[in-house]
Amino acid sequence: MSNQFIVSARKYRPQTFDTVVGQEHITSTLKNAIKNNQLAHAFLFCGPRGVGKTTCARILAKTLNCDTPTSDIEPCGECPSCKASQSNTSFNVFELDAASNNSVEDIRELNEQVRFSPQQGKYKIYIIDEVHMLTTQAFNAFLKTLEEPPAYTIFILATTEKHKILPTILSRCQIFDFKRITTQDTVRHLSQISKKEGVEAEEEALHVIAQKSEGCMRDALSILDKISSFTNNHISYAATMEILNQLDAEFFIKLTDSFLTADATQALLLLDEVLDRGFECDILIQGLAEHFRNLLLCKDARMAKLLDVPQNHKALYYNKAAQCPATFILSGLNILNTTLLEYKNSNNKRLHTELSLIRLCYLLYTSEPNLEVEKKNSDLISNTSEHNTNITHTEINTPITSSTTIENTKTETASEPKTTTVLTTQEPQKEIPKTSTTLERTSTSRRISKGMLQNIPTTIATSENTTTSQPLSLELILPIVEIYKEKLKEENKSILYNSFNNAQISIEQNGSLHLKSSDRVNDSYLQGERSNLQDFLKAQLGQTVSISHSFDQSLEPTQEKVLSKSEIFELMAQKNPILQELKTALNLSIEY
Repeated sequence: MSNQFIVSARKYRPQTFDTVVGQEHITSTLKNAIKNNQLAHAFLFCGPRGVGKTTCARILAKTLNCDTPTSDIEPCGECPSCKASQSNTSFNVFELDAASNNSVEDIRELNEQVRFSPQQGKYKIYIIDEVHMLTTQAFNAFLKTLEEPPAYTIFILATTEKHKILPTILSRCQIFDFKRITTQDTVRHLSQISKKEGVEAEEEALHVIAQKSEGCMRDALSILDKISSFTNNHISYAATMEILNQLDAEFFIKLTDSFLTADATQALLLLDEVLDRGFECDILIQGLAEHFRNLLLCKDARMAKLLDVPQNHKALYYNKAAQCPATFILSGLNILNTTLLEYKNSNNKRLHTELSLIRLCYLLYTSEPNLEVEKKNSDLISNTSEHNTNITHTEINTPITSSTTIENTKTETASEPKTTTVLTTQEPQKEIPKTSTTLERTSTSRRISKGMLQNIPTTIATSENTTTSQPLSLELILPIVEIYKEKLKEENKSILYNSFNNAQISIEQNGSLHLKSSDRVNDSYLQGERSNLQDFLKAQLGQTVSISHSFDQSLEPTQEKVLSKSEIFELMAQKNPILQELKTALNLSIEY
């Protein structure tokens, strides 16, 4: 039996305050309280699971009854009291589990035991774990004893859910809030234990274990034992990722490359590879969302401390973040978040995930696949032309920059000649890798499709040397406003979309655009969106458009007057005089 295996969480449970990991603010306070003889009669240790609440309670109890504590207020570990505490045979330390001893009778029995002084040592200490499980009646029965216990009695309560404890109990305790153990502290502690056990562990693997434990040291040690058994004491990064059912950073880097190059085929093949390895789609989406978050943190040096990845992976993230625009990362996070929220209710979860990956592939380019990418991924969208015979894509061979012309591909007829539309934007040309078809999207407008361009009159076309402002007209403005409304709809801004949809658009005599709403609420929304609409119009027309707004008070609902009962009868009598005659003939009185 001497060779019986003991799990690391028990074998390496701290025995002194100095060996407690990540709770220096707690241990220092307790040591100073003992040193200065300022001990409270009741303590409440609260915090997440596996962070050292019960451990600190046992160390405190052992230190208080130690016969020869050290100079830095630590238990000696050699005296009879310390040995009894370590072997759980001390007559002065009582541990109760409130989850199974939560009745009034259990608390009454505890109150009876408190009256007797300790047989040896200075203090009689009660450690009540999961104290929030006590019933309300048990709490009330415990109040008097907790508030005024004998001088030799100390209560140490531990809980993971402080909000469930009665305020009357909280007010009688000295509260200590334990924090989650940081990833760095967990990695350092796991590394020390691995060396003591003779286990070879890569730092990247220990970092993954620390992240998986989410600040719980007990979970981290349990995972370490499991992986150590699986790998025969050689813990590698690849084996750790496999056992913990996680995807590594290199996979997400490959997936991000397919997004940046609009390679939907590669993205779907990577998804299929993951599913063949036994992963679920939600694990991929969650990991990809975490990956995008890390890329976003790399965009600003001030957020570098928030990047929780192994040290040798940081350069990989910084290099990839430099290739990704911030707008792409933010939009990708929004897509992934929506995918996770809708994942549970999806009937075809694989298709739901595939659609999200395809949206991410085209996020940097257009709202629809362009001709070159459509040809490249013809196996994915080969049948779309049969269902969309009335929709044609405009092939653009040059980026949209200042004074770039886009010709409508509409077939010329005798009565309607071919028209050429010039679209002027303010942003410079931007190169997109691995595609010959380039399209620049401004920050204030979305891609203008061919059908939208056909509705815009040719009067907005200007030559390269023309800089004069064009007179505004409803025929010129309305199609562009419709485009802006569709942009709001795509961005899920339904309130703004409805506000613009219900507004009356007109051109004032001074040439400004006027938006008239039916109520104050819609008018306030339009007022808040005015600057964005001005930027959009300027990008499309090449000139600044003044916008005014108002609301029609006559259209607002008016409050009806509340009539009294006598007024109601008089109104009814005016409409039907026989009622008054009936009242007079029968000598009736109306009770109002």
